[in-house]
Amino acid sequence: MRLGITGHRGLSPEVEARVRTGLARAVAAYAAEDLVAVSCIADGPDTWFAEVVLDHGGRLEAVVPADDYRASLPDWHQPVYDGLLARATEVHHTGIKESTSRAHQAGSEIVVSLADQLIAVWDGQPARGHGGTADAVAYAHSVGLPIRVLWPDGAARD
Repeated sequence: MRLGITGHRGLSPEVEARVRTGLARAVAAYAAEDLVAVSCIADGPDTWFAEVVLDHGGRLEAVVPADDYRASLPDWHQPVYDGLLARATEVHHTGIKESTSRAHQAGSEIVVSLADQLIAVWDGQPARGHGGTADAVAYAHSVGLPIRVLWPDGAARD
């Protein structure tokens, strides 16, 4: 099973803990040898999901939205990103140089094209900018990819 991930960044520690628990439960339903995470490994749910799948014994395929994507990530996240990228069994690139909202959407579209299902850590609200979680969900819906929304009851984004 190839599971893609999309999700909101910048979640509070409380919401993060609840999301991590939900991701671990979702992953536990799959045999490790059959499980592949497809992720852009941004800070937040993309990374948490990749870590959970790898800890479960599954594999990671990384999607790099832009050549300068790493530099657009928070400084504190870059070592985590590097470590996960090094553990990826495959790395897919969009061919876009600058890390813009267009590149992020292109990365999400690659995630969707490679996945059997999309897990969306999504509050159900519209994207705050082009290429956000809601846009990834809309794209997955438009191509008929099954979507599993994982959002803790009563949780809110900042």
